[in-house]
Amino acid sequence: MPTYHYDSLVNAMHDCRNNDETPSAVRLSLTQLATVEPVHVDQTPAPAPAHIRTARTMMDSHGRVIRDLRISITDRCNFRCVYCMEPDVQFAPRQSLLSPDEIVRIARIAEGLGVRKIRLTGGEPTLHPRLTEIIQGIRSATSVEIAMITNGSLLTRALLRQWKNAGLQRITISIDSMRADRFAQITRSTSSPDAVLAGLEMCLTEGLTPFKMNAVLIRGWNDDEAADLAALARRYDLQMRFIEYMPLDSGHTWDTTKWVSAAETRAQIEKRFPLIACEDDEVSSTARTFAFADGAPGRIGFIAPVSNPFCGACSRLRLTADGKVRPCLFSRREWNLLEIVRAGADDDAIANFLIDATWTKQPGHGILSPEFKQPQRPMSAIGG
Repeated sequence: MPTYHYDSLVNAMHDCRNNDETPSAVRLSLTQLATVEPVHVDQTPAPAPAHIRTARTMMDSHGRVIRDLRISITDRCNFRCVYCMEPDVQFAPRQSLLSPDEIVRIARIAEGLGVRKIRLTGGEPTLHPRLTEIIQGIRSATSVEIAMITNGSLLTRALLRQWKNAGLQRITISIDSMRADRFAQITRSTSSPDAVLAGLEMCLTEGLTPFKMNAVLIRGWNDDEAADLAALARRYDLQMRFIEYMPLDSGHTWDTTKWVSAAETRAQIEKRFPLIACEDDEVSSTARTFAFADGAPGRIGFIAPVSNPFCGACSRLRLTADGKVRPCLFSRREWNLLEIVRAGADDDAIANFLIDATWTKQPGHGILSPEFKQPQRPMSAIGG
């Protein structure tokens, strides 16, 4: 395959292009929330300033530096969670998804630009038939931390040991209810809380730590389980994180009346378990963490993108399973990296593409803005 240099690709594509407040204040109308912003897939971003390219660092125009790359390796999932994916969702053709070799190559180039952590996401990454090969490839090509987020329903000791031996260092598991009936209603799956907890215990046994669990609380569904879920942190000495319900569902029916703030969740937990703030959170961390006041093991984390956005210190970049670079989870513009990779771009070309795409990263997601429009892509098609 011939090799093309990035700037010549950019110029050719541009030549062909036609130039034509507080949590209580979150009151977006359902009409507005039903409005979906069509995704703008641009082939290539405009070049970043020369000094940014020369520095070989992924920095955006607001001074934030990318250290964390989240790579979605599949859009397939065996769950149909109500806040993420409708039962009749359409998956992308397999040939349009990044191959293991392409994933590893991009990971290697990203490390050269300053990335220090790669999280494998989906969809459900454990469904990928070549997951071990992907992990092994990234480990052989880089020295980054390799983590993965999963729903935990398909884990076995043999697979976990295989992934760890390949280079996987830690796992995060999602669990939204401790009750079997609610779990089934939320995930629309045949799995169960017991299956997920069995997966958790296997991860701990295999040493895939430090371990985290995620939960999304939705009013009227599971918001009364905050303390029960928090108890998992004490039981297993892990970090239990509560993520605010966000407008990223494929049905585009996000409703603020179902949103539960981090402050409300904390108050519910503290009725049973008083908490004290931890002072060692990294500046770019998505979660604000708390320890148990009675000295019990484990921590509680709150990820509050709606009520307390953390965009100002964001260090993350996302690569979708179909090879689009999304500078922000809520980006309405994405950049088609897969196209130049398959057109024969060399490593420098791919590096410049990543630098240029990062430069376009928006200052914040703007969920609280009256102009906010939900992205067309759901979480499953972006990568968590």
